[in-house]
Amino acid sequence: MSFAQILAEEVVRKGNGVCVGIDPRFESLPDALKPTAASSTVAHSPATRAAAYAQFGKTIVDIVAPLVPVVKPQAAFFEQLGPAGMIALAEVVQHAIQRGLIVILDGKRNDIGTTAEAYAEAYLGRGEKSGWGSDSLTVSPYLGHDSLEPFVKTAVARDAGIFVLVKTSNPGSGYLQDQLVGAGPERGTVYQHIADLVQKLNAPHLAPCGLGPVGAVVGATYPEQLAEMRLRLDSSWILIPGYGAQGGTAKDVALGFRSDGLGALVNSSRGIIFAHSLARYSGAASWEAAVEQATRDMIDELSAHISKPHL
Repeated sequence: MSFAQILAEEVVRKGNGVCVGIDPRFESLPDALKPTAASSTVAHSPATRAAAYAQFGKTIVDIVAPLVPVVKPQAAFFEQLGPAGMIALAEVVQHAIQRGLIVILDGKRNDIGTTAEAYAEAYLGRGEKSGWGSDSLTVSPYLGHDSLEPFVKTAVARDAGIFVLVKTSNPGSGYLQDQLVGAGPERGTVYQHIADLVQKLNAPHLAPCGLGPVGAVVGATYPEQLAEMRLRLDSSWILIPGYGAQGGTAKDVALGFRSDGLGALVNSSRGIIFAHSLARYSGAASWEAAVEQATRDMIDELSAHISKPHL
């Protein structure tokens, strides 16, 4: 079964399009997970921190697995710890797959030629199909269409998917993405041109749900553009960052969904995984309980604005 169809069926089964981002930051970890070695050098070594990240990430997975369809580990927070961090990332990805979650590895990779092929081979394909065993990968489009084609080819062959950066949530995204290019009827912003390329790459590979393996990243912080992209990208899953901590609301992200409650995934990282540090959850019995309650609250907030997903 194709990635797009598997994703649709999991969203329907869980009843929501919530994606939990796993972005471990050492200073924000629950106190119970911070190392207490007598030597500060040992306590703050990459290996010690990586072990804490692995435990934290796998615990997050266990908490949210019954509730949401997707998790999104952010590679950068693991990579900053070197080889030990990469091993921790692999453990979290494998654990999420074992718990039945769909994994989007947030690495924003790309290059040209055989290097793009190598990235695709490394990250795309569940379990033994690839080195990292993830279901999908975030990808930068700014080297052109030929840099995306190896990812699409590998994704289709391995029932995997990609999410291409189209209109990102950061304040500076407009510097490049909002620039007008082209002439005549082809004139439009850079992000519109990328969206059209995503649509073109998706067209030959649509699943019964009407969506394909080439998704788009569009931030909740730009609701007008999100609504525009939902119409322009009618065959694509849209991954929506920027909800919660970055200011995006449930009303904003609802603009990215189709009328059947499918077609979008809403990511929350800090607002869920570090819920123990929020005043709203100060009464929780444990940091794990705070994570679970924050996840349930997000599901409820979205359901008030988005149709119950159905095929």
